[in-house]
Amino acid sequence: MPALPDPDSPDARITALIIIGGLAVSGALIWLALGDWVPLALFAGGLVALASLILLVRHQFPPRSDVQRTMPDWSVTFAATDHPTIAIAITDEAGRMICANQRFIDQFGAEMVPPKLSLAGQGGDLLAEAGRAAWRDGEGRAGGLVAAGVPIDAQVRRVGRGQDYLLWKFEPVARHDLAVEADAMLVGRPGRALGEGGFMAAAISPEGRIRAANSAFAARAAGAEAGNIVGRDLASFLRADERNRIYFEREGRKGVPLRLFHLPLVDPLQVTDPAEREKAPALVVLIDEDPAGMDKGTALGYVQTLLGLLPVGLAMTDRDGRFLFANDAFLRAAGITEAELPPYPGDLVVREDKGAIADAVRRHASGQAMAGDVALRLRNQPDEPVTLSLASLRGMGDAAVLLSVKDNSEESRLKRQVAQASKMQAIGQLAGGVAHDFNNVLTAIIGHCDLMLMRHSPGDSDYDDIQQIRSNSNRAASLTRHLLAFSRQQTLRPQVLQLPDIVSDTSELLKRLIGEKIVLEVQHDRNLGPVRADPGQLEQVIVNLAVNGRDAMLAKRPPGGTLTIRTRKVTAADVRAMNSDILPVDDYSAILVEDGGTGMPPDVQARIFEPFFTTKEVGKGTGLGLSTVYGIVKQSGGYIFVDSEPGQGTTFSIYFPVYRGGAVEQRSRKQTTKVNPGQWGHARLLLVEDEDMVRAVAERALTRQGFTVVTASDGEDGLERLGDSGPFDLVVSDVVMPNLDGPGMAVEMRKRMPGLPILFMSGYAEETLRQSISIDQVHFLPKPFSVAQIVDAVHGALAASAPPPNQAPANEGKLRT
Repeated sequence: MPALPDPDSPDARITALIIIGGLAVSGALIWLALGDWVPLALFAGGLVALASLILLVRHQFPPRSDVQRTMPDWSVTFAATDHPTIAIAITDEAGRMICANQRFIDQFGAEMVPPKLSLAGQGGDLLAEAGRAAWRDGEGRAGGLVAAGVPIDAQVRRVGRGQDYLLWKFEPVARHDLAVEADAMLVGRPGRALGEGGFMAAAISPEGRIRAANSAFAARAAGAEAGNIVGRDLASFLRADERNRIYFEREGRKGVPLRLFHLPLVDPLQVTDPAEREKAPALVVLIDEDPAGMDKGTALGYVQTLLGLLPVGLAMTDRDGRFLFANDAFLRAAGITEAELPPYPGDLVVREDKGAIADAVRRHASGQAMAGDVALRLRNQPDEPVTLSLASLRGMGDAAVLLSVKDNSEESRLKRQVAQASKMQAIGQLAGGVAHDFNNVLTAIIGHCDLMLMRHSPGDSDYDDIQQIRSNSNRAASLTRHLLAFSRQQTLRPQVLQLPDIVSDTSELLKRLIGEKIVLEVQHDRNLGPVRADPGQLEQVIVNLAVNGRDAMLAKRPPGGTLTIRTRKVTAADVRAMNSDILPVDDYSAILVEDGGTGMPPDVQARIFEPFFTTKEVGKGTGLGLSTVYGIVKQSGGYIFVDSEPGQGTTFSIYFPVYRGGAVEQRSRKQTTKVNPGQWGHARLLLVEDEDMVRAVAERALTRQGFTVVTASDGEDGLERLGDSGPFDLVVSDVVMPNLDGPGMAVEMRKRMPGLPILFMSGYAEETLRQSISIDQVHFLPKPFSVAQIVDAVHGALAASAPPPNQAPANEGKLRT
């Protein structure tokens, strides 16, 4: 839109004079025509009101220049992403850097672009895989990365209105430093709580200097504020008498004797050498000791109170190995509650590890000062080994051994999620590769069957056998489509549509599929946002889930139940309330399929989306139904979750992000335009295919239609044929070939013959190929295909590339020379 003229410019003044003159002439004409002042007054009043309104709007909404309206202000993005510790970068679909904050530039350099960063080890591969996962699933993560010696975690997300940008976040991994935590604890509320309980505590460095202290320690040791004694030697505040009793120096001999506890501030899983622990930072706790001798049971109570405040999992046992105390962190790490704490530590581990922990406790309770670690498996978490650290205690009454264990529950959960995601990705790659290669075999079988059927009529003895072979080949092709769906490599035809319309169109079919013993209920929410998906594939998702629920309900005794299909509006606030680590915060339209069947145990839920996994009897299921659902949902940009309990039924929840790009398309069957085969009967084709059996079928099929076909076995051979026998009206080529693939060959051919029509054949998804092939005006034919399908595809490619000739091609003589 052109910018409005400046009101102070000469053009604007001339325009204003013309408008004023026109209004004056209009008023005069009204007076001459009517001869009455009333219409003229109304006309003038309307003009004044209109002018006032224009001035008010112009004052409230001043015009902006074209550049201001159209060009994005990246400085705003740069300011919004500024962060002192998190490096942030934004890249586009081509991998170009769009924006990066100052932290990213300082850490990686101004010339570096994700994922090609300088990372240690396999970090570059992990980051690249996270980027691919973000393009595919909307979000990807990579942990364990090291940049210039600093451990970092990376998070990648698809962003933008069109989801065509990647947002990269690199956050340094916070290391667990007990010494730093102790410093913060002593100067804060926990330190004051310790002082009120009679504990005087100080954190000291390996050299014995005070790092931090609570107010009770500072007041007794120096009569000053805690900040005034930081950096001073702890020994300067203490003295010992002839009986080795400890006092504060400033209190002299009249002071109260003290009991001192020394706790190394190190991770017991990282530092196991006793000599190294003595060199580590430590927490020193002092309590008053009764001059007449304090009861050791009272001292143990002090220690138990102190250990209960620490964030590390700690417990104490007596010389017989019985538990005396365990803090909350120890109970969480062991997976039990305080009421479930057993008498002995051996009751927490699996049977095979009971002897090892009993021997370790007995050795450390013998009286010698020692420390060590034992690797074992907890009874509640038998699949995740943990390390139990033990240390001998002296002067603590009945307490003889100190136990510490690290809470690995969150780390174990993340490991399981990563392992499951890696397994599903590996299975998907394997399934896609097998399906692609198998499609070549099926193409040859189906093509030869079609050629044989052309020579046999329905009454021939071989006709039924050939037809049966073709039917079985089509069944095999259906299985490969399921595998491609799971691996997200099938061809989708997405449309913008409403989920209630899809469910309603499928309801009649579902009633026939589920039978009379199952009741179908359909419930729709209001004001659902549109989604973008393939309507045919979405119907297959609903049918597969309904059939799965039907089988689960028929397996009950008595068989039967209710199958409920719901559509729901899920807002961003609802997603935040879910607190999900997988589902990004956004607006969604959801489908919920609930059945009252037998339900599934957790071990079955972990595998239900794997191809060929089934709990049905042999011959009653292929194991591809739910894997197909998983692939279709993921390829459509959605998310699927399962919630099931044995005996309580199962609920599948599918979330599709609300599409904001355009209006909902009306679902209608398109009328296909029939191409007259005789229009292109003299065209010359170059057929490039590395599989001999596929090339033979395609050549015979096209030759029977009157085409002149020249064949080549790979891309390099195709370029030679173009030079020797070309030019051609159309190139029919496979995509994946040795030496030189189809896209590379097409680029070279277009350099020689701009506008040359190209028809690609492949068993992979058209969307995947078009994203990886930067070539305009190419056509696509999915494998496996029949003789009729390749002929129709060739006719369609020729018809789309040029207007149909009346008799013969105008350049026929040139093509044949």
